[in-house]
Amino acid sequence: MRYREIGSTGIKVSELGFGVWTLATTWWGKHDDASAQGLLKASLDLGVNFFDTADSYGQGRGETLLADLTKTVPRESIVIASKFGYDWQNAPNVEGHGESPQDYSVAFVEQALEGALRRLSTDYIDLWQLHNPRMPALENDELFTFLDRAKQAGRIRAVGVALGPAIGWRDEGVHALRERGVDVIHMIYNLLEQDPGRELIEVARESGAGVLVRVPHSSGMLEGKYTRETKFDASDHRVHRTQEWLHRGLDALDKLEFLTADTGMTIGQAALRYVLASPEVASALPNIYNNEQLREFAAASDFPELQPEQVERVNTLYDSEFKRAFAPKQQDSATKPAREAVGTSQ
Repeated sequence: MRYREIGSTGIKVSELGFGVWTLATTWWGKHDDASAQGLLKASLDLGVNFFDTADSYGQGRGETLLADLTKTVPRESIVIASKFGYDWQNAPNVEGHGESPQDYSVAFVEQALEGALRRLSTDYIDLWQLHNPRMPALENDELFTFLDRAKQAGRIRAVGVALGPAIGWRDEGVHALRERGVDVIHMIYNLLEQDPGRELIEVARESGAGVLVRVPHSSGMLEGKYTRETKFDASDHRVHRTQEWLHRGLDALDKLEFLTADTGMTIGQAALRYVLASPEVASALPNIYNNEQLREFAAASDFPELQPEQVERVNTLYDSEFKRAFAPKQQDSATKPAREAVGTSQ
């Protein structure tokens, strides 16, 4: 396993991060505490040291799962990221497929920090992220004054924003980087979905911020497991995906075979190496829900970097074909609620 620094934070994380959303929610199946802890501990054995969650995942369960993990290893040996901003306690979103109200008032955020530290059983959080923030939150001077004080007090080490896709996306990311100087942006970015990720990576490079990538496999499409007959269970968050989306994705996979030919890599591993081809990206956080996936994705760090000509060929395909087929649509983040915002954008 290789490690990278998140921007200029001094925080080093494994190239593969573990998004605890797959264990704390029911969006990818159910995990009892024993199976969840088994996967988390197995990831440690493979060199993973970075774990990302949110207070809203499983109504706090994502954080308590990590608290149990920290009982088995020194706290300083792992990097914990969490998120805040949803009032999930007063307006529960039990299934995770809707969006609870947001509250970025200082009073609420202060309580959120106390609650997160308590659930995590720690006295500091390595990375604390605004969860799908709309522009008014990013324009809130009092909020960022509070976050600065929390950093100075050592309660959080770095501040980030977890973006979109249906809300809090391009404009919010650019504003957070250029006007607020956040340490990290956390966004969806992959072979098939590169906008606005490309632009945000450029802005992060200019500002010296780090980048975290989630959904590097485009809702599972780039794991190479789907067929034209694939059907999603009614409880699976991907059930809203259309057959057209499935067929477009499978056609795209055929055109990406050059990434795996004679390399020994799976397409799932190549997809990870692609997002990590940008030096600003510190870690990729795929959806991990069984040991087989965990081992496959962790092994991606053992392969060499993609060649520049391979990256360029992917980018050419994106510009000529994939962009039109897969680019998400931006909503007015200040006024429109996001359908399935918490469930699909994590």
